[in-house]
Amino acid sequence: MAIVTSDYRVRAVGCDYNASDDAVYAALKRATDPLTKSWERLSKAKRIGIKFNQDWEPDRVIYHAGQRQQLVSDVVARATLRLLRERTSAELFAVDVGVSGKPDMPRSVMTTILPVLNEFNVPFIDGREDDVVWHKVPGGGLMFDEYPLPRSTFEADEMISVQKLKNHAFMGITLCMKNLFGLMMLPPKGRTRAYYHHLVRMPYMLADLGRIYNPALNIIDGLVCQAGEEWGPGDEPRICNTLIAGDHVVATDAVGAHLMGHDPQSDWLTEPFHRDRNSLLCAAEGGFGTVNLNEIDWDSEVQSPVGKFFAKITDPLEIVYSWRKTSAEQGLYYLEHRQELCERYAGEYILLQMGEVKWHDKTGNIWGSRRQLSGEHPEQAMWLKYVDPDEKEGEHYEVYERTLSHLPQLTPSM
Repeated sequence: MAIVTSDYRVRAVGCDYNASDDAVYAALKRATDPLTKSWERLSKAKRIGIKFNQDWEPDRVIYHAGQRQQLVSDVVARATLRLLRERTSAELFAVDVGVSGKPDMPRSVMTTILPVLNEFNVPFIDGREDDVVWHKVPGGGLMFDEYPLPRSTFEADEMISVQKLKNHAFMGITLCMKNLFGLMMLPPKGRTRAYYHHLVRMPYMLADLGRIYNPALNIIDGLVCQAGEEWGPGDEPRICNTLIAGDHVVATDAVGAHLMGHDPQSDWLTEPFHRDRNSLLCAAEGGFGTVNLNEIDWDSEVQSPVGKFFAKITDPLEIVYSWRKTSAEQGLYYLEHRQELCERYAGEYILLQMGEVKWHDKTGNIWGSRRQLSGEHPEQAMWLKYVDPDEKEGEHYEVYERTLSHLPQLTPSM
């Protein structure tokens, strides 16, 4: 099934979703024991940060078969911390930058695994309260050169990503690399989520995050899972009875995608990538990891597919095609007219549509849907940009050029 000379190692094991804490721990230990590179890195670390996929408003958390359907389960979180306590001497902490929640709702209420963290005396760092660091992408970014991220994550010697196995209506899949998006700082310290959760941008920026953090250990909770989409009417539970672990985030997610029944080498216009490019493929094309299963030392106790997974199609293909095309066009329009736009809108966020600024604001908070703001031209994208004369973030506009150059060969029959 796998080649033994690979730079990447991933293991998937069977584990009943109803299993005891000890049984889940034993299964996760079985999955992680072969990951010698992971344990070599973690054994040298004095401080380890863990990004669990776990933050949400308690009254909106969905349960199925006694477990959280869309967030990491307590039993997997507990097994993860138990392993780390046994195999490392590092100081552990968990960190997240929650995007949801009412203004007066304390972040501790949103931290669904807080009782488990308390069991192991693992502190939780609220990324919203953390200092921000603008961190450069090692070797240069694919979408931006720098990103605003929590300082605590760079005070860690190593980071770990623990995620749920699930689909995502926008990105197709959301696994260990997409989990890192939960570390993006919010205004006023960073950008709005919509800034990065943006057509054309997001696949490349996720690849950048993967390279920045390069988690030493990646764990996918595949006990009770999610198909369709996150947090919407198209979500569907799946019981898959598996745990996946790997020493590289892209390789781990590639195996995870395969076990979901998806081709990790596929791209936009192929299920489940209905709206944008495959971020794993973007990362691999940029020289970070691989999506070729033949280049991964992987083994699995479970057969693919472990369940019927799919991404919900939210918009007609013709509309998505137009949005991708016009997003790229507006990005290049900004580049061409940057000086005049900086003279008028410096220090503000703008929405560009058809060469016109349709909205601008210093906070970046878009009150209302861009679907509504698009007015009489809903098929025309509204491209969001922070107008900075110094271009500190270093956006790579060549991405938009490549997007347009690739569109003709991907043009669907309309």
